[in-house]
Amino acid sequence: MKTKKNGLYWLCAAVAVIAVLVASTWGYIQNHLNLGLDLRGGFEILYEVTPLNEGGSIDMTAVTNSIQKRVNVLGVNEPQITVEGDNRVRVQLAGVSDQESAREMLGTTANLTFRDINDNELADASLVAEGGASLAYQDGRPIVSLKISDPDKFGEITKTVAAKGTGQNLMVIWLDYEEGDSYAAEAAKAAAGEEAKYISAASVNFEINGDCIIQGSFTETEARTLANLINSGSLPVKMTEISSNVVSAQYGNDALQKTGMAGIVGVLAVILFMIWQFRVPGVIAGVMLVAYIWIIFMLYALMGAVFTLPGIGALVLGVGMTVDANIITYERIKQELYKGHPIRAAVSEGQKLSFSSIFDAQFTTLLAALIMYIWGNGAVKGFATMLIMTVVMTLIVNVALSRTMLNLLVNSGVCDGHPEWFGVKKTNIPDLAKGEEQFYFGHKSHDYLGIAKYTIIGACAVIGIALLMSVVNGVRGAGFMNLGIDFASGTKLTISSETQPVNTEDVSAVLEDLGFSGFSYQSAGDNVIYATTKEAVSTEQLSEIKTVFTEKYGTEPGDNIVTPVVGRELVRNAVILTIVAWIAMLAYIAFRYEWDYSVSCLVALIHDVLITLSAFAILRLEVNIELISVLLTIIGYSINNSIVVFDRVRETMSTVTGRVTPERYRDIVNGSLDKTLMMSLLSSVTTILPIIFLLLMGSRSIFTFTFSMFIGMIAGTLSSMFLAPTVWYWIRTHYEPKKKEKKKVKKEALDEYTFKGINA
Repeated sequence: MKTKKNGLYWLCAAVAVIAVLVASTWGYIQNHLNLGLDLRGGFEILYEVTPLNEGGSIDMTAVTNSIQKRVNVLGVNEPQITVEGDNRVRVQLAGVSDQESAREMLGTTANLTFRDINDNELADASLVAEGGASLAYQDGRPIVSLKISDPDKFGEITKTVAAKGTGQNLMVIWLDYEEGDSYAAEAAKAAAGEEAKYISAASVNFEINGDCIIQGSFTETEARTLANLINSGSLPVKMTEISSNVVSAQYGNDALQKTGMAGIVGVLAVILFMIWQFRVPGVIAGVMLVAYIWIIFMLYALMGAVFTLPGIGALVLGVGMTVDANIITYERIKQELYKGHPIRAAVSEGQKLSFSSIFDAQFTTLLAALIMYIWGNGAVKGFATMLIMTVVMTLIVNVALSRTMLNLLVNSGVCDGHPEWFGVKKTNIPDLAKGEEQFYFGHKSHDYLGIAKYTIIGACAVIGIALLMSVVNGVRGAGFMNLGIDFASGTKLTISSETQPVNTEDVSAVLEDLGFSGFSYQSAGDNVIYATTKEAVSTEQLSEIKTVFTEKYGTEPGDNIVTPVVGRELVRNAVILTIVAWIAMLAYIAFRYEWDYSVSCLVALIHDVLITLSAFAILRLEVNIELISVLLTIIGYSINNSIVVFDRVRETMSTVTGRVTPERYRDIVNGSLDKTLMMSLLSSVTTILPIIFLLLMGSRSIFTFTFSMFIGMIAGTLSSMFLAPTVWYWIRTHYEPKKKEKKKVKKEALDEYTFKGINA
């Protein structure tokens, strides 16, 4: 009796500890969670770095240091500055209030020079004291005040300029003067009402031995930006934007609320489903899920990792994938109960038999996630980070915590004689003491290989329709696939409003008035319109567009710009990512099983990818970089289910002796599917449930992401149940595996017998 109480006490204590930890640390997590720019607004820009002078060298450390100084001036918390390759740097700034000013500050070389009217350099930025530029006012107008580091030198310069006489006594202050620039040409522009490249041209009538000012037709923001640029120092290189993504704060907040709520509802739906299906173990799975989500968020908060919108999608998907381990274990336990084993023995045996399937399934997903993290970027890397954590936490939290809690409950003895607490009716359990044999198996037998041909015919039909539509669209000039700007290059604007409806007609009219007629439009609700063009809009044009729409709708549009060179690289990297992921996972399966299992999985993976791409081709959905995350996840998910089936096939094959006939292979495949069908179906339900809620309630900005995940999960379920086993069956019936010959041990002839104590 004391043992029973101790087990229950420890179980209650574990639940209480989890509850206290979650309640006491949730505030800390909220305050320290580093939200990505897609959840709180901001921008991401990829710069190509080139030397200022032809033939010059690039010091990327100096570049990142200069960018960091400028970011510090902006007051941005936890910026992400990443060097990519030899001459690229990616800057991610979330929560920036004035994005255009920040953008200008980051990309401007900011090489300050003082020149005369003939463009001769009089002094460089070293003349200004470090941090000596500041915003000031003169007669109520904003100016930039400069603190001079060497008053004597400045006095000599101004004395020389003043001596040139009227009309020639100008000191011109330039920012980023380039060879070929001239004051005369720029002054002519200014006279014609255009913006001059120099920032100030002041008459000098006498020697000045102190500080000076820069005055012009500045706004307060422009004057402050100029002062900050001067203080941050010049960049030692030229930086050119080749890709950018800008999200407004309002749009990011809306996406966070909608997707977060969809995630919460999806998780609750999974917990309720597990309780309904498995009773008491389902409750333990619910506690485990709460612990899993808490640990994921705590790790993100402690590591300072960036939590993105695809990360939420990966988290909700991870909930379903994490529950898979519980389902495999609980179904194994039920199968042991149907054999007539007592509850304690059934739980112990079920946990032992399920571990290899869980480990192999999670490890293959981990391989895909690691490949995404190493070679991916942006949204793909954020998705991969969450997926890696999901796999690791599944093995730690699920296998360790969930099993420990279940063992505490079962070993306390309170479950003895209550198989209904595990979702098993007593009437379906044989009485072994009376010599009864198992009569209920939890499933009905089917000829799955016979059903498979209809699934294969249906898949071929879908792929055929997609190919036909792609060819027709290609001939019509619409493109074989609806490639988004990630792959085709171009500009995508996100135009939204919090106060009024936004419709396609109004947005189109505004852009046409501005001279842009090549945009296509997509509605994402009553107050969001996506406007996309295959051309990369210049920074000046983009600024003009944003100003007009901000005045019209009160919300600054977001933008995503990709140049052709980046588009080509994304296509190449996407193909490489997929191939490398396939090779890694299939090599592992071949190592753990045999080559025919690996080939069967490969065919299933190709099927899943083709079906997902076919849905995009038929529905003309936009193909973007996030689709790569989806395809890699589907690959991992499909292999998970295939491994569950093949693990049971391998288990059965290990008991078979002698030559196996085609009929026997057929029975092995169908029998294995009979035993794993419920596992596959339940795993699919718990994974698809959260995705359904993301589709119905989540942000429209990840609709394509979640929809493709939904299609891929269905395709993965069907291929793991029908296609992969069918291919394996075909290989086995057409190829006879070589039997491993046992090495013959050569017996050595003995010269004499040895008897202890006689001749030894």
